[in-house]
Amino acid sequence: MEILWVLIALVILGFVVLPFMRRRRGMIEQVPPGHPDAADPANYGFVRQEELDVRMPGPDQDLLDVLDLVQRTQDYRAASQLLAGTEAEGELRWQRVQAFAGAASLELQQRPGGVSESPGGQWLRVWRTEQPKDAGGAAVHAEFLVQQAWRTATPGTDEFRIIMEEARSACADAALLAPGDPIPYIIELSVARGLAYPRSEFEQLWLKILDRAPAHMGAHLAALHYWCEKWHGSRALANDFAEAAAARAPQGSLLAAMPLFAVFEHLPEVNLVSGFYQSEVVTKAIHGALYAVHSARPDDPMLAHVRHLLVFFLVRGERWAEAMNQLIHVDGHVGALPWTLSPDPAAEFAVYRALAVAGYEANGGSPATLPH
Repeated sequence: MEILWVLIALVILGFVVLPFMRRRRGMIEQVPPGHPDAADPANYGFVRQEELDVRMPGPDQDLLDVLDLVQRTQDYRAASQLLAGTEAEGELRWQRVQAFAGAASLELQQRPGGVSESPGGQWLRVWRTEQPKDAGGAAVHAEFLVQQAWRTATPGTDEFRIIMEEARSACADAALLAPGDPIPYIIELSVARGLAYPRSEFEQLWLKILDRAPAHMGAHLAALHYWCEKWHGSRALANDFAEAAAARAPQGSLLAAMPLFAVFEHLPEVNLVSGFYQSEVVTKAIHGALYAVHSARPDDPMLAHVRHLLVFFLVRGERWAEAMNQLIHVDGHVGALPWTLSPDPAAEFAVYRALAVAGYEANGGSPATLPH
């Protein structure tokens, strides 16, 4: 196994030694297309790199259809109807709120507007103006402001604080429109991180979410950031939060995978030692995530998030067959950690996929032996 990894590393090192050393979280640089060591995804039925969807972690055709309609017509009504028909306490509605807000934010960035054209995301402003009591529109607007703050301003600056304070008010407005809905409070978790809420205030916010959706995976992932060392906590506090979530996870919940996300959030800037990914701490977190994946409903909207992170750790840990088993479930969509941290998520995912294929075949695997 060590020999295989060395051979793979030597090939990559020859092309990208300096960029590789600069990459965060031990990411691997892309093998150039056409290189003899680049795996052909077509052999396994995998989607070609240029066709990978970077918008979402997994398929949601209803959302894609509505997003296309809204952006093409600039009419918000289909988005309003989709959210109104999506369960308030579930993971799917949270993902859809994020997607609509992200689409509006990206539109505004690409088309800020001017004398001769209207700004991008105009449909969201019209939505809020025409339907001020629409809880879905209020939630999307609050999330839009949060994404704008992180996208356009630097934490700690007056500009960032002003946008975040506006987002905080928008969260309160959205909460009033839907008292039992956890999403306005989940959105506020990002505000709490950006504005550095005191721990007592953050914990009060967290209790409001637990009262409404105690097993909400998306909420737990958002809260984990606050407790991380790089924000307002520490490695120990983040691990404690993740372990507590996993311990109280109901049967079939993906919360058992939380420790793996905590490990990921505290990876060293650069780590070229494969043994780290085979350590007891990482192995235990991987096993917890694998258990969560095997126990979860096949249609759980958060399942793809866990599978994507497993691909990263399983490849790093040289567990090729297990990595391939995750890839067959998520291939085609790459809008999830860890790929979204890269300037080119599709390329990052494609390299890990190629490494998984190379390791799998070096150990006797083939398209014929890969279960689907």
